[in-house]
Amino acid sequence: MTTPVLVAVAWPYASGSRHLGHLAGAYLPSDVFARQQRIIGNEVLMVSGSDVHGTPITVRADAEGVTPQDIVNRYHSEFLEQWELLGISWDLFTTTGTSNHSDVTQEMFLAQLRNGYIDRRTSEQLFDPEAQRFLPDRYVEGTCPHCGFEEARGDQCDLCGKTYDATELLQPRSKMSSATPIQRETEHFYFRYSDFNESLEYFLKSKDGWRNHVMNFSLGWLKEEGLHDRAITRDLDWGVSLPVDDLGEGKRIYVWYDAVIGYLSASKEWAEKTGDMDRWKHWWHNPNARHVYFIGKDNIPFHALFWPAQLMAVGDEFGGEKLHLPDDVPANQYVTFKGGKASASRGVGMTIEQGLQRFQSDSLRYALAANFPEQADTEISEEEIVRRINDELVANWGNLVNRVLSMIYKTCDGVVPEPSSDSPEDTDLLTLIDSSLEESASLFESVELRAALRTAMESAQATNRYLNATEPWKLSKTDPERARTVLYVALSAINGIRVMLSPFIPFSSKKLDNLLGETTGWKRTALAPGLPIPKPEPLFQKVEIEEVNE
Repeated sequence: MTTPVLVAVAWPYASGSRHLGHLAGAYLPSDVFARQQRIIGNEVLMVSGSDVHGTPITVRADAEGVTPQDIVNRYHSEFLEQWELLGISWDLFTTTGTSNHSDVTQEMFLAQLRNGYIDRRTSEQLFDPEAQRFLPDRYVEGTCPHCGFEEARGDQCDLCGKTYDATELLQPRSKMSSATPIQRETEHFYFRYSDFNESLEYFLKSKDGWRNHVMNFSLGWLKEEGLHDRAITRDLDWGVSLPVDDLGEGKRIYVWYDAVIGYLSASKEWAEKTGDMDRWKHWWHNPNARHVYFIGKDNIPFHALFWPAQLMAVGDEFGGEKLHLPDDVPANQYVTFKGGKASASRGVGMTIEQGLQRFQSDSLRYALAANFPEQADTEISEEEIVRRINDELVANWGNLVNRVLSMIYKTCDGVVPEPSSDSPEDTDLLTLIDSSLEESASLFESVELRAALRTAMESAQATNRYLNATEPWKLSKTDPERARTVLYVALSAINGIRVMLSPFIPFSSKKLDNLLGETTGWKRTALAPGLPIPKPEPLFQKVEIEEVNE
C-alpha cells in the first residue's frame, strides 16, 4: 500500500542569491528524500516556493531604489534556473505572491478568528523618528537579549537561534536611518499561541524518531518559557491583505504567520493545475499521509511549534476536516565556511551559482550530501568539496563503473556476458549489495540521508575489492568463462548500487538507466545477457583545486 508523502521544503526569501548552506540544509536533502520515496512507490507531493513577503526583500528594494516586486522577479527567476540545473524535482515551486496564497491565508485567518484564537491588541512597537515610520522586525538590528550577540536581527538571533519581539532588543538601531528607534503604540491582530502550549507538548511527546536537537529545542522552549502571543500583522504596505478592515489602512499580515501557510496553499495550487481541485485533500485530510518538513535549525520554532499551533487553531473549518499536522521535522544544523555560519545576508559562503560554475551538478550534489549537517554543524570548504569529488565519487564509484563497462566492451563483444556457475565470493558480493539496499531503505525512512549515501559508497568499495581480488583482466586471458562471470557479477552489483545512489546523483544515474534499464523499485534487478554495452565515457570529471580557485 502506497503512502501519500508531503515533502514540505523551507521557502527561500526572494531577496538575494542562495548559498551552498541553504542547498545542503534544506533543498538538496528534500530532493534526495523525495526521489527515494517515489522509487519505492509512494505518492510524493514536493512543494515550496519563493517567500516574497519577507522584509529582507523590502530592505533590499529600499537600498537599491527599486520596487519589492523587482527584487522578487530577479531572484525567483534565479531560483528556478538553479533548481533545474541541480535537478531539484519539485512538483510545484511557486511564490507567496499568488492570489491563491492570499486566499488560503485569509481563509485560515478568518477560521482562527471565528474560533477565538486571534484578537486585537494595542502594543508598543519600534518607530523610527527620522524616517517617521514603524519598523518591521528586519528593519531593526541590535544586541540579542538572550546571548548578547551584537548583530542580532529584529526577530531572531543568528547566533543562539532564539526568537523575540523587536522591542526586546538591546541597543536597537534602525536599518533605515541608523537612528535609535523609540516605542509607540499601534494596534495589531495577535495570534494566541499561548493557548496551545499544553497541546503542543502532547503533540511533540507523541512523536518517535525525531532528531534529538529538534525535540530538545522544541520541548525546552515549552518548558522554559512557553509560547507567547505574537502580533501577526505589521505596519506595512507589502504583504497579504487583511480580510477584515478593523485596523484601517497600512496594515498587512506578517510573513512570520503567512509563510508557513505556503505548504497548504502550494498544495491547493498544485491540485488546481492537475485539474482535480480537491486532490490536495489526499495529503491534508488523510490520517495515513506523512508530512516531512525540510528546514534549517533556525526554522525549528516555526515548524515544530508555531505552524502546528496554527493548524490546530483552524479546527475542521478548512475543507470540513482537521488539517494534517507535521509527522517529522528533520531540521539540519548549520553549514559553516571557514568557521562562520553560511549566510546570504552577510556574504559568508559560496553561492549556488558559484558552485554550479565550478562543479558538475552531480558532483556538487554528492559532495554536499556527503556532508549533510544532520546532527551537528558541518564545515564545508572548496578543498573539502574537491576531495569528496576526486577521492570518493570519481575514484570509487566513477572508476568502478568505467572499468567494468570498459572490460565488458573490450572482452565480451560489447554485450552483457552470460554467466557460468558462480563461486562463494560472487554470492557474497551480491548478498552484500541486496543487504545494503535494505539498510539504505531503512535509513531513508528515518531521514538519515548521509548514512544512506555512505552505505551505497561502501557497497561500491566492496565491489572494487571484489574486482581487485578476482582480477578479471587477467582471467580474460587464462579463463575467459570465469572472467565473463566475474564481470557479470560486478555489473550486477553496479545495477544494485545505482539504485541506492540515484536519489543523490540523478544525472549520471539517468545515463545508467539508459544503458541498463529504468529503475523500477528499491531492489537489484537481474541483468539480461546480451544487452548491448557501448564504449563507455567517464561519468564524472576529476577536479583540479587550481581550476576551482581560479
